[in-house]
Amino acid sequence: MTAAPDSAQKFDASRAGEYEQQSRIALAGYDACHDLSACMLAAALGSGRAARVLVAGAGGGAREVVTTAALEPSWHFTAVDPSEPMLALARARLEESGLDARTEVVLGTVGDLPDGETFDAATLIGVLHHLPGDEAKRAILRDIARRLRPGAPLVLAGNHQPYASQPLLLAAWGERWRQQGAGPDEVEAKRARILQGADPPHSEQAVADLLRESGFAPPLRFFSSLFWGAWIARRSPSAT
Repeated sequence: MTAAPDSAQKFDASRAGEYEQQSRIALAGYDACHDLSACMLAAALGSGRAARVLVAGAGGGAREVVTTAALEPSWHFTAVDPSEPMLALARARLEESGLDARTEVVLGTVGDLPDGETFDAATLIGVLHHLPGDEAKRAILRDIARRLRPGAPLVLAGNHQPYASQPLLLAAWGERWRQQGAGPDEVEAKRARILQGADPPHSEQAVADLLRESGFAPPLRFFSSLFWGAWIARRSPSAT
């Protein structure tokens, strides 16, 4: 679930090793979000048909691929991530699940893919809030839009709202870690880390604006957990 090269630097080998466990604590409903994302794509495309799916930011276990492939055995995937340690973890999970034959794994960004490639659907989960500034966010969304057929669905998920702007949600996020056994010092360290380490869109409307500016129709939210949201949006026919 990592993003552009500069942002990917923080996803080194040590962070990759703890990613799967840490993500399930930081995001209450981690597995439910991925399960519903697969269901939304299947509902949007129609189950039982063949499809090619672009998974942007697939590192950290390729959960998007594993979950969706179990639901749709005729789908094939292109999994892209700029972090070698995170992508290595994704490769391992794909091999364990027997999905390596159905998945092309690419070290790099969506922009590195050939412009001529066209996908029936895409996911961008846990990436956008790691990209600094709106232009970087628009850039990856535009790169995805250019590789989707008109009307193709995108599942976008990540944190939105500045963390410090919602002190109650931030406090509840800390309690989530305490609930999982973290002591006071560890909770404070993790709270400091989230405040310094990401740049989420400032609101749900900001998410919708970024999508519109990048070639997508208005999104539909289907999941929420504290700062996290998940939406589905279709590529606009007029997107270029």
